[in-house]
Amino acid sequence: MKITSADSIFLTLILAGLLSVMAISARAQEKTYKASCIAFYNLENLFDTIDDPNTNDAEFLPGGINKWTTKRYQEKLSNMAKVIGGIGSEMVKNGPTIIGVSEIENITVLEDLIKTPPLNGMGYRIVHYDSPDKRGVDVGLLYKESAFKVTNSTTNRLNMPGMTDWYSRDQLVVSGELDGELISVIVNHWPSRRSGPEYREEAAKLSRKLSDSLYREHKDAKIFIMGDLNDDPTDKSVLKVLGAKGKKEDVVKGDLFNPMWQLLRDGVGSLAYRDAWNLFDQIIVSEPLLSDNGKGWKFYKAKVYNEKFLIQKDGPYAGYPFRTFAGGAYTGGYSDHFPTYLFLVKEK
Repeated sequence: MKITSADSIFLTLILAGLLSVMAISARAQEKTYKASCIAFYNLENLFDTIDDPNTNDAEFLPGGINKWTTKRYQEKLSNMAKVIGGIGSEMVKNGPTIIGVSEIENITVLEDLIKTPPLNGMGYRIVHYDSPDKRGVDVGLLYKESAFKVTNSTTNRLNMPGMTDWYSRDQLVVSGELDGELISVIVNHWPSRRSGPEYREEAAKLSRKLSDSLYREHKDAKIFIMGDLNDDPTDKSVLKVLGAKGKKEDVVKGDLFNPMWQLLRDGVGSLAYRDAWNLFDQIIVSEPLLSDNGKGWKFYKAKVYNEKFLIQKDGPYAGYPFRTFAGGAYTGGYSDHFPTYLFLVKEK
């Protein structure tokens, strides 16, 4: 069969059309995503230099044992701001959208913190309530007002049955719209290891009660339970009492998933003690953040922010988090905890 020049032109046009349709189809199948970062950081005794009769701050005064001067306070603020500003930088810029914090003396230190470069240009706002902790430390939440619109917040008292003179940190619940989608964050700092495990188990009961209440209000509630839990993901308080499961395949409707469980199994920790790593700083998510059904924010991955500058380089604590004080001496470091964080993604 002889192909004329007219036939050749016609075939060329058909081929070009097919290629154009294929290209349009491929573009239609491509998906683009946006990311958001949510984090938690124990700031290790972020105290100001002002004597507050309502807190046990004697050691963090200029005349106290730590010689906590304005210069040291400002250095601490600068260090904390540097860390927060860098969290999640591999996927998002200018710090996390939301970050829960613990071991803060009052709202003043958070106001000073968000005014400290580089945070002063990032548009952070604060949610904070004073709690009855005997050391005088609280939890709080920083968030970018441009991306997260707070609709409600509550502070929730942790009590021990039969004890009227025992006090700890309250649990903070903040709900709002993240890029137009309702989420809730529960910020914790559970009782210390010096107390018995029953104290942290009681804290786990409160966190579960709060998350169950959010589930009752909205069956597809997207919840983040974060904080320094003073227990690992494998401890009874977290795994059994709170019910935070470590494997996605075990999670069913109404459950909680703990991505930090696998990190700990992989040998990753957020603090070190006696040459062993723990992962007390956790961010646990509700089942709807894993579901393939529906649209909106989905859990992507969790990490520990353990950059080299945050690690002690020498001495008896080499390899540990580079903290503000070590062995009773001022070292000018950051915190005895590494921050933890996770990424959310959603289709644009």
